[in-house]
Amino acid sequence: MPTVVRGSHRTTGHTITEQFHAFDARTPHVYCALERLAALRLAAGATRDGMNDLFEDLRRELPHGVAGLNNNFTALYVRKLIDGHPPWAGAFELRRRRAA
Repeated sequence: MPTVVRGSHRTTGHTITEQFHAFDARTPHVYCALERLAALRLAAGATRDGMNDLFEDLRRELPHGVAGLNNNFTALYVRKLIDGHPPWAGAFELRRRRAA
């Protein structure tokens, strides 16, 4: 049995970051939709936003959901949004990540 490292998925042995990159590569439309939702909220005057709220809106928006959209990916998606849109940095709270 493979050794499970802290922060890895119990069944695959892949870290959250590895799982995120694989999911993001398979489903680029998810990032585009999160980017669109964040832009709409910020353009409407929001000064703070939460990735959990964006995830829930995305799940409601897509009729069959998004298979594999894991809440563990919120921190990675918010960092990707900020990397792509540096002025949005103040709109999202970033916390130190504990897991890889």
